[in-house]
Amino acid sequence: MKKIQIFLLLLGVLSLQSCNEEYKEDEVNSIDKNASIETELSVKHIDSADVLITKHKIWKNNKLFKEIIKTDTIPSLGDTLVSGENKEGYDQTAKTKKDYEFYITVQ
Repeated sequence: MKKIQIFLLLLGVLSLQSCNEEYKEDEVNSIDKNASIETELSVKHIDSADVLITKHKIWKNNKLFKEIIKTDTIPSLGDTLVSGENKEGYDQTAKTKKDYEFYITVQ
């Protein structure tokens, strides 16, 4: 049962990080801090590369036992064009960085 809870927690966190929408349907409101690992993955876009940020919080007996943060430089996927409306309601096209998709396997 614990593996399923961890998987769902990771899936929720990744869903939030992988999209730029304001609506957070899968947002986790509380974490079982008695015995769990909370993981957050994100990608920060810099000029010619991206930085993958991995954060783990290890919870035991309702206390933060340890926090692990790792960063890795990964290749940028380049730019893409997105279109939408600006503040005045006019259609506008802008360049933005392409985002990586996250796929997680929990064993």
